[in-house]
Amino acid sequence: MPELFIILGIVAVILFIIIISNISVVQQSQAYVIERLGAFHNIWGVGLHMKIPFIDRIARRVSLKEQVLDYPPQPVITKDNVTMQIDTVVYFQITDPKLYAYGVEMPMAAMETLTATTLRNIIGDLELDQTLTSRDVVNTKMRAILDEATDPWGIKVNRVELKNILPPQDIQSSMEKQMKAERDRRQAILQAEGQKKSAILIAEGEREAAILKADAEKQAAILKAEAEQQAAILKADGEAQAILAVQKALADSMALLNEKAPNDQVIKLKSIEAMQKIADGKATKIIIPSEMQGLVGMANGLVEGVKEK
Repeated sequence: MPELFIILGIVAVILFIIIISNISVVQQSQAYVIERLGAFHNIWGVGLHMKIPFIDRIARRVSLKEQVLDYPPQPVITKDNVTMQIDTVVYFQITDPKLYAYGVEMPMAAMETLTATTLRNIIGDLELDQTLTSRDVVNTKMRAILDEATDPWGIKVNRVELKNILPPQDIQSSMEKQMKAERDRRQAILQAEGQKKSAILIAEGEREAAILKADAEKQAAILKAEAEQQAAILKADGEAQAILAVQKALADSMALLNEKAPNDQVIKLKSIEAMQKIADGKATKIIIPSEMQGLVGMANGLVEGVKEK
């Protein structure tokens, strides 16, 4: 009996170990491909699962996360027969674990080969300059081709990027010289435009300064002319006032003499008035009799006295 209990205990332990070993927990973003007796049976998702011992087996554990494949540089030839090295990065995700497990042998190697051949075909239709400036076009074409080709493998290609494009050394030297020449040309153009704008600004400044100077001189001349005009007007007004004062004084003298009796002096004063009327005309020369010169001197003295006042 003790031996029987020992045998049953051993069998129970073995059964427990078998049961425990056939229980599996599937983690998040993973899937297990299950085969039963060598044929596809089921896909285990997230959670606790148990398989039948010796009948079921886990054929493949598949990650459903987005994955990245960074391929080494591949030699490609452009349409104008330039050989360059291009390395590619592919972002993909497994969408169907069954197709991924049974669609193709060694899926990663198949994707690498497919990526290299697709890249050569696309670059072979482009020239060197187009290859260097059309990365987005190449990326889009490669993604579309790879996504369609990997559908039977249960793989979804999300994005393709050309990481590096390395032309031959002599081509790189020529490109650097070309870029340097282009930069020098742009620098010369910018410098010439700057000098042109500077010359224009200087000319405009000089023109505006000349205009302002001419305006200032014009205003000064106008003010000077107006001042001289005012001075002439004031001088003429003073002389007119002096003449009026002399005439008034002569008139008063004549009135005084007329009250008494007309004599030679009155007659001379009358003569002076006549001469004044003659002087207001267009005559350029006036002959004064000698006997009137004394009276004229007296009149001039009166005029000077009025001006001093």
